[in-house]
Amino acid sequence: MGGGHVKVAKDLVAASATPMVLGILAEGESYGYAILRRIAELSGGELDWTEGLLYPLLHRLERLGHVTSSWQSATGERRRKYYRITATGLAELAEQRRQWDTVVETLKEIWLGLGDRRPLIATPQESGA
Repeated sequence: MGGGHVKVAKDLVAASATPMVLGILAEGESYGYAILRRIAELSGGELDWTEGLLYPLLHRLERLGHVTSSWQSATGERRRKYYRITATGLAELAEQRRQWDTVVETLKEIWLGLGDRRPLIATPQESGA
């Protein structure tokens, strides 16, 4: 994804967690550890979520009716709780996507500048002496 490891601010992780999880579940049902791996894979390792972030979110999404869950076990494997997105969850994902599209497009305009396509470069503040 980039040069060095980027530390994503907690506020940004929290704001983006719901649409990320709903988006992954829109690909198909999954269980917690697989969701964590998918987040790491999609972010090139930049987003390193913990179980302490994911499971409370999954439980909240289940209470809201955005996902359902069921315990399943494959032969020779331990039981896992699988989550799947609901019709309500798909509608929420569509709404979240509309909101994020607005945020991303606004940030692009700010960072690129309207008609002035200079890259954003941090410059030291000039002292008024």
